[in-house]
Amino acid sequence: MMPKVTFKSHDGDVREVNVAAGRSLMLAATMNGVPGVDADCGGTLSCATCHVYIDPQWVSRLPAMDDVENDLLENTASERTGNSRLSCQIIVTDELEGLSVEVPERQF
Repeated sequence: MMPKVTFKSHDGDVREVNVAAGRSLMLAATMNGVPGVDADCGGTLSCATCHVYIDPQWVSRLPAMDDVENDLLENTASERTGNSRLSCQIIVTDELEGLSVEVPERQF
């Protein structure tokens, strides 16, 4: 099974993509042309341009963020909220079938 993830843009564009388990949300977005996930560093946890907002009902189901991700989220172009995460740090598993994330208005 390939879990399905829904990406919603700030302007209402909705993209449902199938993601191979073990890939990051960032790769799911970039490999499927989801606009707004720039991922300038390619997932090396050094730029914060893959910032997304996790649907609140899913936040508690994700692994906790580490200190580096937490620090990088302090420098996002769009407002950091309680459900902000870097998509490069979310590895898709079968348990994340149906996950919904919102892409912020801007990454720069």
